[in-house]
Amino acid sequence: MDISKIENIELQYLTIQDYEALKEATLQSYGGIPNSYWKLEEIGKLISIFPEGQVIIKIDGKIAGCALSIIVDYDKIENQHTYDDITSDPTFKIHDKDGDVLYGIDVFIKPDYRGLRLGRRLYDYRKELCETLNLKSIVFGGRMPNYHLHADKFSPKQYLDKVKRKEIEDPVLNFQMSNDFHPVRILKGYLEGDQASGEFAVLMEWDNIYYTKPSKAVSTNKSVVRLGLIQWQMRPYNDLDELLHQVEYFVDSVAGYRSDFAVFPEFFNAPLMAKYNDLGEAEAIRELAKYTKEITNRLSELAISYNINIISGSMPEVKRNKLYNVGYLCRRDGSVERYEKIHVTPDEAKVWGMQNGNKLKTFDTDCGKIGILICYDSEFPELSRLLSDEGMDILFVPFLTDTQNGYSRVRLCSQARAVENECYVAIAGSVGNLPNVHNMDIQYAQSAVFTPCDFSFPSNGIKAEATPNTEMILVADVNIDLLRELHNFGAVKNLKDRRKDFYTLERKKK
Repeated sequence: MDISKIENIELQYLTIQDYEALKEATLQSYGGIPNSYWKLEEIGKLISIFPEGQVIIKIDGKIAGCALSIIVDYDKIENQHTYDDITSDPTFKIHDKDGDVLYGIDVFIKPDYRGLRLGRRLYDYRKELCETLNLKSIVFGGRMPNYHLHADKFSPKQYLDKVKRKEIEDPVLNFQMSNDFHPVRILKGYLEGDQASGEFAVLMEWDNIYYTKPSKAVSTNKSVVRLGLIQWQMRPYNDLDELLHQVEYFVDSVAGYRSDFAVFPEFFNAPLMAKYNDLGEAEAIRELAKYTKEITNRLSELAISYNINIISGSMPEVKRNKLYNVGYLCRRDGSVERYEKIHVTPDEAKVWGMQNGNKLKTFDTDCGKIGILICYDSEFPELSRLLSDEGMDILFVPFLTDTQNGYSRVRLCSQARAVENECYVAIAGSVGNLPNVHNMDIQYAQSAVFTPCDFSFPSNGIKAEATPNTEMILVADVNIDLLRELHNFGAVKNLKDRRKDFYTLERKKK
């Protein structure tokens, strides 16, 4: 076909008026095999019960290709079924508008139009239809037209394995796998008379990554999530009420932009230690820990009243006479959960007697699964990988760093976590200085939101970043659906391509 002579390519719904042209196109595509075409009443029934499932491609007004499909309840279909099991009933009672799988019953491109990638257009349409109808997957029986050339040497499974390894060329299977369909199983006796395939077929499947199981409950999960990062200015406060007044000011600010999360930095309440400067550092921070419960309660109240999830950064807390660096997730539904800093810095251990935490988990929210690592924890990739294995979409890193080199460690490691775990990472820190608080003199920060590096994301992996060392809020949207696409169709697939046959990462049981 001379591409230069094509004036119009159009994908259309099949109509009954197209029947005679469809019949002729089918006979040409299947080499004139008798009875290879659909009967008029069958096409009429398909159009009647599922019009959007029957499409054709026309080039300059002539049918060049066709794709026919139905919806099935796949649990009602035998694993080892045949083509006749799906299509022999001319009334297509097997079609179920409430089913969960799109079953492809025919697709072809006329010989004169092959090589124009028209088949890809039909497959892409089916994928879009599957997503639009919220179906779990697309399946069909794929022919193995070159199997007869190798049937004396290989079983169908061995043949399929060699096709997948590119050791044998099979035009149909290669095309389907290049369009993101994966083999599920071999179907024996699938298409009667298909001698080229030895009457075998491969059940091919494409998974809809956007599929959500229908539920009677109201769904509140969001695909686009708005993050509100608070780059907190360290300043003196006369008392807890004054600090909480500033906290509410910032919660109000980010909630005003309809943010889903408000994120505070590590040790944002440190200014309250100024009144204990007459004590040693270890004693002073234990006094600060006495405020943690009251601050958490207040944050939970703000989360409810401002309809926002609040990540409390971190605060010191004493449990069983041991000092920990902890934070709280205060959800807007009123629930509260606790997280711990797993790796305390040498300075935290030496000056304050801070203990390593042992609590690591993902948290379910109305915006998907999130993880929270405090500052130094971001520099240990094992932690975020464990969270990623639990389905984490967004990693929050509240931090406090005094110098630019300390900040650079947190920033660069957080960017790496976004790439290697195919997730979003939001870091929030403090700026300014506290001359009246020992061991908390200066702070350096530039809060930011990092992304994976792929075509749907910023090329440098930076979604948004604050002005360095300036008190401000940073509001940014992240799209969770883009992560699903990345996991399955990214230029590289860091999560899927891990060599689990070569190495593993396991959490120790206590």
